[in-house]
Amino acid sequence: MSQFFQIHPDNPQARLVRQAVDIIRAGGVVVYPTDSAYAIGCHIGDKNALDRIRRIRKLADRHNFTLVCRDLSEIATYSRVDNADYRMLKACTPGPYTFILKATSEVPRRLMHAKRKTVGLRVPDNNITQALLTDLGEPMMSVTLIMPGDEYPLIDPYDIRETLQHDVDLVIDGGYCGMEATTVVDLVDETPLVLRAGKGDIAPFED
Repeated sequence: MSQFFQIHPDNPQARLVRQAVDIIRAGGVVVYPTDSAYAIGCHIGDKNALDRIRRIRKLADRHNFTLVCRDLSEIATYSRVDNADYRMLKACTPGPYTFILKATSEVPRRLMHAKRKTVGLRVPDNNITQALLTDLGEPMMSVTLIMPGDEYPLIDPYDIRETLQHDVDLVIDGGYCGMEATTVVDLVDETPLVLRAGKGDIAPFED
């Protein structure tokens, strides 16, 4: 049976944040709010937790996870960022974007695109997510909480708890956070390429 924490979206309770982070560090799978939709995540180094998420979402082995980061300094640890990329990232983070970048050796191989050696990274503009990442001190592996066969993410924390109470270790109720996907931008090549137009404004990446 999963735990269920109601965390204030504007002023996250430090005690609950610490308990949530303890669950993540212990190998737990956690549902949490972001600035685009609810997501499901785990510790960056935990293969068993990653495999549990794959089973919940029925994801193929080749499905790319995103590293959810606290800030730009963490992005720079896990990806290769040139000056132009950095300026673009600084202008758009935190926010509802996922950026595809060349991965560094800090990224576990199972999280990279097998051929391109890339990784998706994002910095959400959400107080609960930021509090979790600050306490954790490193990124989380994450995917949007879209159940198999569904077109849109789950949006009601109580529905999430009922659906996943035997599959995840914690559901964080952070209130309503939407159901629109992030905008995905590929920054691997010289010219930014919008792979998916979502909640984030694509204007900064258009000629």
